[in-house]
Amino acid sequence: MLKVRILSAVVLAPLVLADIYVGGLWLDALMLVAAGLMGWEWARLCAGGKLLPGGYLVILALVALPLSFAFELSKYVLLELLVGTLAVLLVNLLLHRGQALWFAAGTLYIGLAVVSFLWLRHVPEQGRTLIFWILAVVWTVDIGAYFAGRGIGGPKLAPRISPNKTWAGLIGGALAAGLVSALAAPWLEQQAITLFLAGLGMAVVAQGGDLLESFCKRHFGVKDSSHLIPGHGGILDRVDGLLAVLPVVFLCVWVLEV
Repeated sequence: MLKVRILSAVVLAPLVLADIYVGGLWLDALMLVAAGLMGWEWARLCAGGKLLPGGYLVILALVALPLSFAFELSKYVLLELLVGTLAVLLVNLLLHRGQALWFAAGTLYIGLAVVSFLWLRHVPEQGRTLIFWILAVVWTVDIGAYFAGRGIGGPKLAPRISPNKTWAGLIGGALAAGLVSALAAPWLEQQAITLFLAGLGMAVVAQGGDLLESFCKRHFGVKDSSHLIPGHGGILDRVDGLLAVLPVVFLCVWVLEV
């Protein structure tokens, strides 16, 4: 399984990184596809693997977000997300009452990450660097936690939610993420110690996002959000930590700039 995971990453990562580097319409197209697929996975996850009529509204609400950036309407994107989430909730209260809150919560959660990603990428001069830094830190958390957890073992982090995660994995992943984050100091024009601490915090948030998705999958009785990525499951399985980190980083950047 590890070989399959590595092969999938080797194939997909350069394509994603190239789109992020180039930006523009390539980035908008990437996020359009990613948002639509994440909406599709979430709608199916909440409905036992089926795509209910109300689930199409989840997809529509999410793909509308990168379209706003493509058509230079980004100043309205938060309002658009709130309206879309409310529409998902109200329509599904009529169509699928049992899934309505789950559909709406997922739309808001994924949508905030999509908006944060696009806004951060569009930060003048440093947008590209910020996104690469975030990706490097989150990917390092996953890699460090995997090897530290497997190599050290020890007490479980949250056995009822994710039996394979350990405290050793969290600490190992956080330290690795802090070190990688600190290496970005020359490019982000920040002190290394500041970025080291930021990396530690991002690692904890990323692990929280991972556990949150594990909780949702356990609640609905599914192993993976889909089988789109060999060895990884679905897109939501691959970016669960990133979804949690992106809005937090965006909020911090916004506060620092205000």
